[in-house]
Amino acid sequence: MAPRATMTAVGVGPMLRQWRERRRMSQLELALALDSSARHLSFVETGRSKPSQSMVLKLAEHLDVPVRQRNELLLAAGYAPVYTEMAVDAPEMARVRAGIERLLKAYAPYPALVFDGSYTVVAANDAVVEIMLDGVIPELLTPPLNLIRICLHPNGLAPRVVNAPAWRRHLLDRLERQLSWSANPTLRTLFDEVSTYPEVPGIAGTAADLDTIAQSLQLGHRGEILSFITTVTTFNTPLDVTVSELAIETFMPADTATERALTTPRP
Repeated sequence: MAPRATMTAVGVGPMLRQWRERRRMSQLELALALDSSARHLSFVETGRSKPSQSMVLKLAEHLDVPVRQRNELLLAAGYAPVYTEMAVDAPEMARVRAGIERLLKAYAPYPALVFDGSYTVVAANDAVVEIMLDGVIPELLTPPLNLIRICLHPNGLAPRVVNAPAWRRHLLDRLERQLSWSANPTLRTLFDEVSTYPEVPGIAGTAADLDTIAQSLQLGHRGEILSFITTVTTFNTPLDVTVSELAIETFMPADTATERALTTPRP
């Protein structure tokens, strides 16, 4: 079971202490990294000293606090948030949307999609629709689509996965790692939901030995087994909450048979 990701402390001092403990740093280690003193840091954490806005941001940076939670720290300290949170369809996000669209189209005929910090699918190319959403029940395809829910639900993608137990463990481990790093209550709710889904054996067949490099997804599609390994890409040094939580996942062929199946024109 992953550690609880909720932040229960009230006030910026206790919140900062929880982030420090989450990162497994002592007050002395953090103080040395900040070129400060453990005494001053102790005063901040206990509320005896109010940190400046720049101090809050500096602490958040050293503790690798996610952008959304940095705004929460600032609010708790009595300062205005410094990071914007624009909707994906906002005019200011036009260049981001255009770049994502170009990437998704360029990656075809292989699947590629974009999801947010809660694994809600923001965009996907035609290969995702054709290959990964085939056979998924309509209830799971009603917006907002959730990638983890679709992958693990017994009426979603799971019944078509040859190596379903291994893929399930991979996705749950992935969520656990994120929960250990962030304080995202939505991810906690998602983890609690999908971890209760019954395990499915997947389609009949023997999983190929492709996992010496990375965990593969081996998926039944139109009588063939398609094998993929995935990469996840995020934006570098984001200054907006929404952008900081966007991730692009690409599914690259794990063997020549999959590459051939997806690149050979169908009659």
